Amino acid sequence: MASNTGDPVTIGKERSKIVIILAKNWALFFLILLTAVFSFTGKGFFSLKNFQNILYLSTIFLLLAASETYVIITGGIDLSVGFVMGLSSVLSAKTMQIMHEASIAGPVTIIILGTLIGIGISLIPGLINGVLIARYNIPPFIATLGMWGIVNGITLKICQGFPVSYLPPGLVGLGNGYLVYILPGKSFSFFHKPFGIEASQIRELIRIIPNAIIFFAVVLTIFWFILKNTKFGQHNYAIGGSRDAAIRAGINVKKHLIKVYVLSSFLAGLAGVFNVFQTGIGNFTPFSAMYELFAIAAVIIGGASLMGGKGRIIGSCIGVILLRLIENGLSITGVEPFYRFIAVGLILIIAVVIDQLFPDLF
Repeated sequence: MASNTGDPVTIGKERSKIVIILAKNWALFFLILLTAVFSFTGKGFFSLKNFQNILYLSTIFLLLAASETYVIITGGIDLSVGFVMGLSSVLSAKTMQIMHEASIAGPVTIIILGTLIGIGISLIPGLINGVLIARYNIPPFIATLGMWGIVNGITLKICQGFPVSYLPPGLVGLGNGYLVYILPGKSFSFFHKPFGIEASQIRELIRIIPNAIIFFAVVLTIFWFILKNTKFGQHNYAIGGSRDAAIRAGINVKKHLIKVYVLSSFLAGLAGVFNVFQTGIGNFTPFSAMYELFAIAAVIIGGASLMGGKGRIIGSCIGVILLRLIENGLSITGVEPFYRFIAVGLILIIAVVIDQLFPDLF
């Protein structure tokens, strides 16, 4: 019996499968390639400390990218997330500062209340965005751009243009701690430095897995599961694929869109509160930060389409890490920083081209 191994049709199908796999996972393959390149060209790049640093600096962007993933899948966009993050950061820090200075409660209670207030208030911009977009048919770009300015103005009014400091002790320790601390040949401990460690031994201390990474891994896993395995996630894709078809299928599109924009603001608020834990101050978002554009770029690089109906949390996470790795690698190799913007622009164009060539890929 003749073998079909050399059949042109079979070979063509196998090549097509390979092309699809490469196209679908191009960001991951490119991430691996850049890791290999920077490992050879950048001294100290390929190290546990540097990789942990990349992940640590990616944490708030992972949350913002997750928020944009949900929104972009519906065919919308949220330009306000960067400033909602700043509002949450300043509000939570301001609450903690006032309570701490007045000695109203203990540090733990103050931190919890500040966190809840920061996240709770951050839901309001998302609710307003959702109502404007779903009920009054305001284009998402216009609605969220307007909220972009409003939220930023309120934030600057609250903090008067200065970071909010003098917060409860122990706050930064929670945001910058590690799961495991190892003092080679002597001791190790979980969640705190080994007791009795001397100042001269600090440099020898090996820190493994920042608490921030554990926290964000749990949060992102939850929202990955919601998007992939729940009715809410299925409705998200259905609305992005065809809003008319979603309405005919019985989906309450308006109600769902309001929930999506509230969820987007919730994740941005969570990012703002955690930024307080990382830095120990309440930071307003400067105009030049462009957090929302970074998040949108990461989502598109991760496989989402601005037309809606496509996107993955895992893909968005890969997009964030890829962009942070480029910045880190270019810095370590001594390349001038403006090349980072060129690299990001090229990668974004590649992502859009792949989306156009393979419209049904994801």
